[in-house]
Amino acid sequence: MAVMETCDRIHLRDHVVLADIGAFQSERGEPQRLRFNITVELHDQTTSRDDQVDSVLSYDVLTQAVAAALADQRYNLVETLAEKIAAEVLAHPRAARIEVSVEKLDRIPGALGVTICRTVGRMTAGQAELPVSVLLWKGSGDFPDGAVILIPDAPGLPLPEGQNRRRIAMLALDQAAWALSGRLGLEVAESRTELDDAIRSARPVVWAPARLAADIPEIEADPMHLAGWLANRLGAEAVLVTLPDDTPLPEPPAGFPVPLRRASGSGQQV
Repeated sequence: MAVMETCDRIHLRDHVVLADIGAFQSERGEPQRLRFNITVELHDQTTSRDDQVDSVLSYDVLTQAVAAALADQRYNLVETLAEKIAAEVLAHPRAARIEVSVEKLDRIPGALGVTICRTVGRMTAGQAELPVSVLLWKGSGDFPDGAVILIPDAPGLPLPEGQNRRRIAMLALDQAAWALSGRLGLEVAESRTELDDAIRSARPVVWAPARLAADIPEIEADPMHLAGWLANRLGAEAVLVTLPDDTPLPEPPAGFPVPLRRASGSGQQV
């Protein structure tokens, strides 16, 4: 008698987030509650013999997919948002199939929404990764031609007192980004859509990180950590750092996802 093989699944249930979404004019500028339910079928069993979180598909992948999708753009349709989340999760090598449910909770007395099911083989392929450099800006220097995402150094000023120190620090980095863009004559990019447009156009921009990173708590409000996270997310080969010739490279934090290198481009010089 044949034994039916069953797959392992992980799931996120009743994850409620406030978001500006909807095609109707009455919905614009009026954040509403969205409820997310996500189930992911895995290629292999979830059991980790060594009891190490890196050996499994972390539940954080699901919550981060929601946060990253909402930070990417404003959506008219929950269907588009669900597709974005599905693609984000299925990019993980352990994910085989996903079911994503997105519901609006404030339009009617009940809930209305959509549920989609996608598999790795049937998911529409995304665009090929284009070359991009992530540059940690620590003063004057030069950087290569093409797509360059500049990350400002911490402003070094006293931060206002408040309960959420991390978010305050993120907003301070946003201010530093706008100041740097003015000095260099570059545009500011806040969302993944704006970053992707700069990469496709092969032009430099300054990244203001709060919109994309503030709601992902494990990302520190520190330029080096942000540079490593963004480089890993965009497929950059390394994080470049602008430094005087006689200044050694800073030591990257433990687990830094890409190499750290001195910037030595032949492109723009400021």
